[in-house]
Amino acid sequence: RDISTIHTPPSVRIPVQTYVLEESEALIRDAVRRELSRDGQALILYNRVETIYKFAEMVKGIIPEAKVVVAHGQMDRKTLEDSVMKFYDGEYDVLIATTIIENGIDLPRANTLIVIDSDYLGLSTLYQLKGRVGRSNRMAHAYFTFKRDKVLSDSAYKRLSALMEFTEMGSGYKIAMRDLEIRGAGNVLGKEQHGHMDKIGYELYSKLLKESLGEKKQEKDVELDVKMNAFIPETYVGSSSSRMDCYKQIAEIKSEEDRERIISSLVENYGKVPAEVDNLILIAELKLAVKRRGGVKITLSGRTASVELDGIDKLQDGALIDSIQRHKESVTLNMGVAPVVSFAIVEKSVTKTAKLMKEVFSV
Repeated sequence: RDISTIHTPPSVRIPVQTYVLEESEALIRDAVRRELSRDGQALILYNRVETIYKFAEMVKGIIPEAKVVVAHGQMDRKTLEDSVMKFYDGEYDVLIATTIIENGIDLPRANTLIVIDSDYLGLSTLYQLKGRVGRSNRMAHAYFTFKRDKVLSDSAYKRLSALMEFTEMGSGYKIAMRDLEIRGAGNVLGKEQHGHMDKIGYELYSKLLKESLGEKKQEKDVELDVKMNAFIPETYVGSSSSRMDCYKQIAEIKSEEDRERIISSLVENYGKVPAEVDNLILIAELKLAVKRRGGVKITLSGRTASVELDGIDKLQDGALIDSIQRHKESVTLNMGVAPVVSFAIVEKSVTKTAKLMKEVFSV
């Protein structure tokens, strides 16, 4: 599936300062007090309901001036809502919560986050939690902690390292791909979860998978020997990655609706479609039409235009023969082991000839 990514953050946003370090009372006290000194609020993620109130008492003991409230998923709905709303309204300075705060809560005054035992949480959860702070124009700080003197597992080390590596705005896609690498992509076609695609990359993996499935179905691609100016100029689409996306979309045209959608998108984003891109779209449509009628090779130049079929059986339904008969002034069928449909060059124009070929095979 295609993926759309937004790389431009809101204009006032500042990247969150991210730290990975050992847990200590001094860290919690200093980080919270620093936030309170600038009239802000702090979030502390503590993901064990059975001891969360004991932890809250410890926080109150080391920061007596802070007003502390607790929120977790085992509270009744009214109590939970009241706790969060009072924190939102500024009645409390510190919210100690489980991962219930991972999604759907916007607290612009909360700009310090402390995650306790962060090595137990998944990378996507950690990244989502980091997104709870830094939602205004104020510098935010996120502290991901682990127990003192603890030896981290290999996967936990990689997860926390990824948070330190991808700190710029709009890093969600990179984090997701790193998470895929750490956990392994799994067997796409089966129930087993094993294997890694990071050695070759997601795009190449998808391409190889598609080619392998095509081989199993014994599909043959159409060979092209076409001499036309058919490409996307750099002056039209400047970004190389955007040009590759456009090439990919054009190559995957399957219907008139696809064609109209792609042309509309190009016009909207880059302006009037130049002749070279029109030719590229035409070739994609011609290739699709020929493939559907059993063609295996298209030859098109200023002197020669022909389509070679995979075998005589491709003519059995009669539709292609009828189409050739309707254009008999310009089209001839040469029978043989591999039938060949030959075309006259229309008005010495390769483009007009390509349109004729597409018309004949679009039956």
